Amino acid sequence: MSILETIPRSVLLEKDHIVLLNQQLLPGKVQYEKLHTLQDVWEAIVSLKVRGAPAIGITAAFGLVLAADAIQTEHLTTLHVGIKKARNYLASSRPTAVNLFWALDRLVEASNEATTIEETREILRREALLIQKEDEDVCRQIGEHAVTLFEHGANILTHCNAGSIATARYGTALAPFYIAKERGITLRAFACETRPVLQGARLTAWELQQAEVDVTLITDNMAANTIASKNIAAIIVGADRVVANGDTANKIGTLSLAILAKHYNIPFYVAAPTSTFDLTLEHGNEIVIEERNEKEVTHVHGTRVAPIGVNVYNPAFDVTPGQLITAIITEKGIIRGDYSVEIQKHFQ
Repeated sequence: MSILETIPRSVLLEKDHIVLLNQQLLPGKVQYEKLHTLQDVWEAIVSLKVRGAPAIGITAAFGLVLAADAIQTEHLTTLHVGIKKARNYLASSRPTAVNLFWALDRLVEASNEATTIEETREILRREALLIQKEDEDVCRQIGEHAVTLFEHGANILTHCNAGSIATARYGTALAPFYIAKERGITLRAFACETRPVLQGARLTAWELQQAEVDVTLITDNMAANTIASKNIAAIIVGADRVVANGDTANKIGTLSLAILAKHYNIPFYVAAPTSTFDLTLEHGNEIVIEERNEKEVTHVHGTRVAPIGVNVYNPAFDVTPGQLITAIITEKGIIRGDYSVEIQKHFQ
């Protein structure tokens, strides 16, 4: 069986609806839902039915297609006003993942070239599907570059879920595991559970199992012990935003792993498509960090585990300084060195 047949997919665009894997229900239930309206798409993004920067961008792009199709008008200007309104609404769903804004703006810009209502809708759909196809190709390229960094039999630690269900296919940080399996190279994954929403436990462990990749689940507070005792060769994570100096926003807990990697003198890699880079920001402290509902911390599966009235701090992401990142892997290659210089070269 081909590896492509075992890697799950997160989102597809049909004629009048989106088919979305509800990641909130994994691993207990594999359920694909149909999204018909702009509100459906917004709520799916906010509630984390879909998550992962590329998958969020793809889903939002598909949502804009549905929104444009739903606007009943005979005036091109009215349609474009409605598209921009829908764009702004979808952009309000998550503030940190740059792919969301990149995908929406790409569709709006492409649709501005249209001269008729029908052409506008056709361009939006074509561009959205192209984003999905490009992301699949990009993720495979990331995997092909990343797999060269690891030796056969290596134990690799990862965090959150930067896999196929977070992208169009293959993923970013998980892509080298899939490429390695295709090539007969053994890479063993150690997945942090990723509190408080447990994306590593629920999603990464499940996804890698589907593809029969050797995966071991650990709790977040086992990371240091695991690195020390299980011969961890490297850490690889995804990214939600990379700024001009290499500072990287990723799921909360990533910074802790980068600090551990430095202490234990092992490589710390970030795998991210070029669409995740935001060169309008110079430093990571400029990134807006989303803070989520306190119930993610005070409750587990609906059951309260913390005292009523306790103060809760629940940032969804942290920022890892570029100095702690050994290399950043994109579809174009591997970036090392002075990121303020090398990232600019990467985009030339």
